[in-house]
Amino acid sequence: MALLKLIEKEEATGRVAEIYETMTNTLGFVPNAFKIFSPSEYVLDKQFSNLGYYMRHKTLGGKLLAFIRLLVSETEQCKYCVGMNSGILLQYGVLPETLSEIKLDPSKAPLEEKEVALLLFILKVVKDSNSIHQADVDVLKNFGWTDADIMDATYHGATQVGVDKIFNAFKIEPEM
Repeated sequence: MALLKLIEKEEATGRVAEIYETMTNTLGFVPNAFKIFSPSEYVLDKQFSNLGYYMRHKTLGGKLLAFIRLLVSETEQCKYCVGMNSGILLQYGVLPETLSEIKLDPSKAPLEEKEVALLLFILKVVKDSNSIHQADVDVLKNFGWTDADIMDATYHGATQVGVDKIFNAFKIEPEM
């Protein structure tokens, strides 16, 4: 049971109700990953907005983003996010035994070479942000990533650290 009182769909009002309605129409339910933010309409709205932005991203694909979230969450030991993103990657055809290998060696992720480079960069940022140098960024630019792509992917990975900490702190539960 979550440590905060989460607003359920039936009791939602205002912007929370609007977001819940959109999620129900799109996904068929409101994931606990969004209910956990419901005590703060502001935070829920920001998370919902971020979801929409990344779902429509022109250059960062869903599979790459799921790997970023999975591997960051693995480091942060967020069971909810590891499970959720493992499920998403399963839908992309990534088998559980392959995920186990990738968790040990992220360079084996079944992505394009340029996406693997960006994934490894994000993991380096999350592990030790002070270790990043111009050469790290230049490698990504040589693959064709723009400054905006690099920032968006880095923001996605860094934000995942915060989300993992919130989920762990307030004991989010997986959907049944």
